[in-house]
Amino acid sequence: MGDKSTPLLAVLQLLRKYNLKGTEEILRKEASLGDVELESLDLPEVELASILTAHHTESDPYSYEFAYDSLKKFVENSLDIYKYELSMLLYPVFVHMYMLLILYDHNEHAVNFLEKFRPEQEDYYQDDLNKLSIVKHKDQIKGNELAEIYSSNKFVVQLSRDASSQLKRYLQEQKNSTVIINIINNHIQLDVHDGPGRTQAQVRATAGGVLGEAAKNENRSKVYYGLLKEPDIQVLPAPVEDEEEVEETPDKPKKKKTKKDNIFMKKPKSDPNAPPNDRIPLPELKETDKIEKGKALREASKRIPLGPDSLPSICFYTLLNSGHTAICADICDDSTLVAVGFNNSHIKVWTLTTVRLRGMKSAEKLQDIDREAGDVLVRMMEEKDRDTCRTLFGHSGPVYKVCFDPFKALLLSCSEDSTVRLWSLQCWTCLVVYRGHVWPVWDVRWSPHGHYFVSSGHDRTARLWATDHHQPLRIFSGHLSDVDCVQFHPNSNYIATGSSDRTVRVWDCLTGTQVRIMTGHKSSIFVLAFSVCGRWLASGGGAGELMVWDLSTGLPTAALPPSHTAPIHALAFSRDGTILSSGSLDCSIKLWDFTAITEEIPSEEIGNNSTLQKDDKYLLRSFPTKNSPIKGLHFTRRNLLLGVGSYEGSS
Repeated sequence: MGDKSTPLLAVLQLLRKYNLKGTEEILRKEASLGDVELESLDLPEVELASILTAHHTESDPYSYEFAYDSLKKFVENSLDIYKYELSMLLYPVFVHMYMLLILYDHNEHAVNFLEKFRPEQEDYYQDDLNKLSIVKHKDQIKGNELAEIYSSNKFVVQLSRDASSQLKRYLQEQKNSTVIINIINNHIQLDVHDGPGRTQAQVRATAGGVLGEAAKNENRSKVYYGLLKEPDIQVLPAPVEDEEEVEETPDKPKKKKTKKDNIFMKKPKSDPNAPPNDRIPLPELKETDKIEKGKALREASKRIPLGPDSLPSICFYTLLNSGHTAICADICDDSTLVAVGFNNSHIKVWTLTTVRLRGMKSAEKLQDIDREAGDVLVRMMEEKDRDTCRTLFGHSGPVYKVCFDPFKALLLSCSEDSTVRLWSLQCWTCLVVYRGHVWPVWDVRWSPHGHYFVSSGHDRTARLWATDHHQPLRIFSGHLSDVDCVQFHPNSNYIATGSSDRTVRVWDCLTGTQVRIMTGHKSSIFVLAFSVCGRWLASGGGAGELMVWDLSTGLPTAALPPSHTAPIHALAFSRDGTILSSGSLDCSIKLWDFTAITEEIPSEEIGNNSTLQKDDKYLLRSFPTKNSPIKGLHFTRRNLLLGVGSYEGSS
C-alpha cells in the first residue's frame, strides 16, 4: 500500500496469481485501513510487499508467540517513563493474537498460547480470559459476548508522545512486526497525549475497563455539576416546647438569643457551575410538599456537624428470620419508613416510629366522603385499620431494588420480571407497571426533585422515565455489559451508571448523550452516590474497593484501599457532606473522612491525575455487625446514621 493509487483490483489479482486462499477479505480490510490508520497513529507505513506477505506471516502459528514475546521484552527493557504506559498494550495484543489463531484454525496453538501467557496478565482480566477461553473454534466467536466486544470495538491505550515514538521505532526495527501493526491498526486506539509519561500508580489508577482506559476526548464536555437554586420556602417556627425560654427580669436587660446560623438560613448564592433552573422541566411543589420541605429545613437547623472528632451514632435495624431472602432495603427521607424487597417477590414496608400505617377505607365508605374537603386524603384513611407493617404484592420475581420518592407518597421497585412498579403509600397498591426492559432490572432511583426516575438492567441500558409517561423518555445505551447500578445527580440534570464492564458513565438527561466515562475499577460496580455539593461521585465495587471521582475532569480522585472483603452494596453521604459511609456484604460499616479526601487535592493538580490518594488514613472507624450483611444506609436530617441488614445466623 505504499502507492495509494494502486487499485485494489490489481492487488487482488496479484494475490490470486500467488494462489493465496482466503485472503481477499483480509486484504479488503487491511487495504481500507492500512495507510490512513498508520499515518494517524504515527506508526511505520506498510509497503505493498508487506501486505502480500502478511497472509504468510499471520498464517504461521509460531510467529504469534515470537512476536508477543518480542513485544513483551521491548516493554520490560524500556525506561520507566515509557514502560508502564507501553505495558497497557500487552493485554489487547495478547487477546487479539489468540482470536487470530482461532480464526486461522490453529486451535491447538491458540490453547498453548493462552496457557503460556495468561498468567502474566493482570488479575482483573482473569475473569474475562475465563469467558474468552471457552472459544475453541472460529464458529464460537460470534456467540461469545466478550469475543464480539473485542471484535467490534477498539481497546483504548493512552501513551505519551515520547512513548508513542519509542513504539514506532521498535516496530520499524522489527522485521516480523506485521501481526502487531495489523492488530494495532484494526483493534487498538492509541490515544497520544502531550507531556511526560505517567507513573505506575497513575497508569493503574485508570486501568481495568473491558476496553481499556477512557480516551481524552470522551471527557471534554462541560458538566454542570453545581446545585440548582432552591425555591424560597417559608420555614415555620419551631414548636414552643423546642424554644429556649429566657427569664425576663426588670433589673437586667434582655439577653438576645444566639441564632443558630446555618447554610439553610442563608440566601444561596448563584453557583457558576450550576445548570439553568429551567434546563430540565421540574414539577412545581405542592402545598404538602412545601410543608414537608419546611419541616426538613427546620430539622436541618438542629443538625449535628460531623467530622473526625465527631462521628455519627449508628442505629442498625436487623431483619430476623429472613435468612438469605432479603435482597434490598431503603429508608425514606424523613426516616419514618423502611422498605425491604425479598426474593419471593414480596415488598414489606415498616414504620420506624410510633405512628402506625393506615389503610384505605372500603369502596362503600369512600362514597360518603366529601371530595371537595381540604383534608380529603386524611378522610379516605381507615381509623381502626392500622399496623406496623404492610406487604405489597405484584412482582413475579425477586425484587432487586426499592426506593422511596422524596416526599414519601410513592415507592418504586424493580424485579427479575423485567418490570418497574410504582406503588402508592396511601392506598398501598400498585399504580403503574412500567415495561421497557426485556431482561431483569437491577436498580431504580428517584430524581431528588421527584417526578422523574431512572432504571437499569441486564439489557445493558439505563432508562429515564416520568411518572406520567408509560414509555421511557431517554434510553442511555453504551455500556458493554449489565448496568448494575444507577444514581441521579442532586440537580436532576445528570445520571450516573455503574456496570459489569468496570466503567462508570455519566449521562445528560436533556440530550441523552454520554458526557463522562470513568475507568479504574477492577471489578463490577454495584453502588453509586453523589456528594452533597454535586462535584464528586463515589462508587463501590465487587472486590470491596471504593473510588471517588471528580465530575469536572472525569478522573479518579481517590482509590481507597479495599478495606471491605466483600462487595459494597450501600453508600451514603452525611447531610453536611463531611462523612462517607460504606456498607458491605462482609457485615461491616465503615466511615471515611470525605472532607480530607477532597481538601488535600490542590485544584491545579486535579486535572493531571497526579494526586490520587491510596491511603487508609481516611478510614475513621469500622463497625462490624453480628453476621448481618448491609442492605442499606441512610443519614437522617440530623446526621444520625441508620443501617439495615438481614441476620444470616451464626457462621
